[in-house]
Amino acid sequence: MEAVEPQSLKKLSLKSLKRSLDFFSPLHSHFPPPDSLSCISLFFLVFCACVGGWCNKKIRLSHKMNLEYGGIEPTTFKAQPGKEDHVNPSSAQSTPLALPAPEDAQKGGAHNALVAGPVAQPRLNDFGPTKSSSIISAPGSTDRFSTSAIMERVSSRWPRPDWHRPWKTYRVISGHLGWVRALAFDPSNTWFCSGSADRTIKIWDVASGQLKLTLTGHIEQVRGLAVSQRHTYMFSAGDDKMVKCWDLEQNKVIRSYHGHLSGVYCLALHPTLDIFLTGGRDSVCRAWDIRTKTQIFALSGHENTVCSVFTRPTDPQVVTGSHDSTIKFWDLRHRGKTMTTLTHHKKSVRALALHPKQNMFASASADNIKKFSLPKGEFMHNMLLSKKQ
Repeated sequence: MEAVEPQSLKKLSLKSLKRSLDFFSPLHSHFPPPDSLSCISLFFLVFCACVGGWCNKKIRLSHKMNLEYGGIEPTTFKAQPGKEDHVNPSSAQSTPLALPAPEDAQKGGAHNALVAGPVAQPRLNDFGPTKSSSIISAPGSTDRFSTSAIMERVSSRWPRPDWHRPWKTYRVISGHLGWVRALAFDPSNTWFCSGSADRTIKIWDVASGQLKLTLTGHIEQVRGLAVSQRHTYMFSAGDDKMVKCWDLEQNKVIRSYHGHLSGVYCLALHPTLDIFLTGGRDSVCRAWDIRTKTQIFALSGHENTVCSVFTRPTDPQVVTGSHDSTIKFWDLRHRGKTMTTLTHHKKSVRALALHPKQNMFASASADNIKKFSLPKGEFMHNMLLSKKQ
């Protein structure tokens, strides 16, 4: 193969000029007189196309801005008598933008526009507005200015957590023969209990990590534990459909609560009343009286397993999360009716956590961890940035 001879920029320009002449010249036998200005312009255009192509986008943006917002006119304020001395000199230089006023205001007075405060007029540079400018079209201009707006992206309002050193493993406690499904701490913070798939409940010392006691009684894995702050009781629930009340002074079961049709997955104690709540695979959250062992309410409404629950002293007193991807608020004062249903999650809600001081809670799912406010359940934000909503 023959090597292709590299062509210079001048040769390519002359070839392009010859093709243009063949297309548009009426006299094909005569060459046009040489024009130095045309050659210079041609070379300049070729140079801009090769080197300065990125400038075209800026130029088009500037031209578009002039077409879109060229008709904006600043409004003028009429100073009231007796208030000339109180004018802020910094605000006198800025020109506000006019926004459309309501119909009642247009009928009543001379001010026919609602003025949006003293906002600085955006300064246009060579290729359009700066990044911090926000432009709103004014009423009374042509149709192309009606709804156009260019605004800077609002920065994130999420609270930035305080930095701390990476967590280090302090102690590893081993003793269970199966998966650890539940944990609960004593209110005095001296011991904690753990429930496992080996059907046992173990009590450990917090300071030393030593095993203090092992409780047996469940015939299936233990999934829920809770320690009462008002009594010397500990409650446990498991896949054997049983909910047990343990007396910590005698270290034995004193009450059993029957009613669930399948395994019990979660358990929570009410902070002010002598009741507790359990949720399980039968899609029902049940409220129990601690002393009489009777079922007070059966909170039915979920379409799948109720795997998380927490209680509050004020409404909503009960909040449940389910595998049907919903979170429900329950009203115990009106026979356990549903107050609100949150459907923000796309997958099963696996866990709920109430904030110890603020009126908010977090819900964990396979799609994201979301934060909600209480008591209305308004969505605040996602915890994980890498996940898609």
